[in-house]
Amino acid sequence: MWRRLYDATLRAAGHRHAEGYLTALSFTESSFFPIPPDVMLAPMVMARRERAWRLALITTVASVAGALLGYVIGLFLLETVTPWLQAMGHWEKYLTVRGWFATWGFWAILVAGFTPIPYKVFTIAAGAGAMPLLPFVAGSLVSRGARFFLVAGLVRWLGPAFEQRLLKYIDIIGWVLLLAIVVGWLVYRFH
Repeated sequence: MWRRLYDATLRAAGHRHAEGYLTALSFTESSFFPIPPDVMLAPMVMARRERAWRLALITTVASVAGALLGYVIGLFLLETVTPWLQAMGHWEKYLTVRGWFATWGFWAILVAGFTPIPYKVFTIAAGAGAMPLLPFVAGSLVSRGARFFLVAGLVRWLGPAFEQRLLKYIDIIGWVLLLAIVVGWLVYRFH
């Protein structure tokens, strides 16, 4: 099932309505869809390198808009989506993320944009925990923007070889970036 969704996403990247598909994918991934927009953003940047920054901006704005939907789901519909989170195998992740919000708040959402943990888990948990909206949106903009502009920039600069490596190692890259952010935060906090 996941491979078919992944292949369909890659086919959509070459379509004449690809920017609309990228917008829809970016929006839905932040609240309920399982495929991250990176898998469509990277091939689109490869096809039209001169549009890299535009595509990164589209992905960022749509992702943050979708994050707001995830926030609303968490705020008002958590009991309704709980069976879905459990069925998709995200319940334990949700409980972990909820604990992170209780401890770190804004920093949790800032880091969330880079992790391989599905972003929808963070957006729903932020709403369920009634995280203040302004820090939620600011953290989402910074983290998602940094991620998507980084992906677009690297694919634009390094070309096809990077695209394949990015898709192969996206989880490792996410964890390394998360570790770097946590170490940076700890140094800042305790120095």
